[in-house]
Amino acid sequence: MAKGLFPRAWVKKSFYFQARISFVRVKYLFLTWLAVLVGSWVLYVQYSAYTELCRGHECKNAICDKYRKGIIDGSACSSLCDKDTLYLSRCLSTLADNQVYTGSWGDHDGIIRCKLGEVVHLELGEEPEPRRETPVFDKPTRGTSVEKFREMVFNHLKSKLGEQTNLASLVSQILTIADGNTDGRVSLPEARSAWALLQMDEVLLGLLLQDRGHTPRLLGFCGDLYMTERVHYGPLYGLSLPWPLVSWVPSSMQRSMDQWFTPSWPRKAKISMGLLELVEDLFHGTYGSFLICDLAAAHFGYTDRHELRLTDARAVVSEDEFKRTMRALKCETDADCVYGVDCKTLCDLSEKRCKEEPVQPNLAKACGTLKDYLLRGAPSGMREELERQLYSCMALKASNAGQMNMEHSLILNNLKALLWRQISHTKDS
Repeated sequence: MAKGLFPRAWVKKSFYFQARISFVRVKYLFLTWLAVLVGSWVLYVQYSAYTELCRGHECKNAICDKYRKGIIDGSACSSLCDKDTLYLSRCLSTLADNQVYTGSWGDHDGIIRCKLGEVVHLELGEEPEPRRETPVFDKPTRGTSVEKFREMVFNHLKSKLGEQTNLASLVSQILTIADGNTDGRVSLPEARSAWALLQMDEVLLGLLLQDRGHTPRLLGFCGDLYMTERVHYGPLYGLSLPWPLVSWVPSSMQRSMDQWFTPSWPRKAKISMGLLELVEDLFHGTYGSFLICDLAAAHFGYTDRHELRLTDARAVVSEDEFKRTMRALKCETDADCVYGVDCKTLCDLSEKRCKEEPVQPNLAKACGTLKDYLLRGAPSGMREELERQLYSCMALKASNAGQMNMEHSLILNNLKALLWRQISHTKDS
């Protein structure tokens, strides 16, 4: 009897074991299929986003078409369109209408930027529509004299920067840059390119700040496409994640990673002094005062010598334009009175209008950006004093002009002196 039961039990166990193996196989086959499906969908979404964001070939074709028709000209046109010695390389665009690429031009590595018209969202299988042109190359018109163009540039700068005593010298500097082939005269196509560039605030502000070494130098232009020096180290801190990973890494983890990938502390101190000097030059600069309305680390980088560069001048606005904009804003609460990311004023509840004075000066926001950056790894002998000064700096408010000027200068000079004492004896200074 026992002998008859053994094979039956063995068969039952064998059948159960085989059924379990089959179930496991089906389970893993299903999971593998699901992983492939999800992965394919993610790749499709990312590829679609990439093809929509990265349209440098359209930019080049549109610019070169205008150049060959004699509408525009500039120092980079021949290299871009005729000689093919100016190359667009890696796409860095984050907005479809603002193309950004790394590029090379002879011995120069740089960043190439170009504006695109309105981009239409496409469905699967549809062909992209041509660039929707905007009439940016219609001024100056045929027959405009150089003196008339000089007057146009002067009035444009005055509208952007307000009444400044040295605007005439800035106009002369811009006309010199506009002379792309350096033949001593500005042709109509060159003037159209220069005028198109001046309509972009980031180009104008970059020109204002490059003489002080705060922004990358303008290398060349053709129409509204232009190339600046490449800042090889950026952002100011943190890690630039590859585009497929950005959306998958939680923001909290990205913030904790920010301080892992930074230079040694003496080098961080030198970079920080560069930011403080930028703030100082913007406070009462050659062409008036300016506000930094987005102090995100992504807008800054540094060179091999650890000198700070403002890599995105769109974060900066002239104080005159800021006040003009805020005066025109209607408001219900203080939250309605924001320019850019973090330039804020108060709401005048009696008039339902935003006040024009910023709540927080550039220096206070800069110190907030530098706090974690500088305190991590700071020498123990000066950490307490550094922390005290940074918090005093962050507490700065935009009070009456005279008092703020004194406090601003005192805190700025004390902080720069403290950092300089720590690095003046090192090779990083």
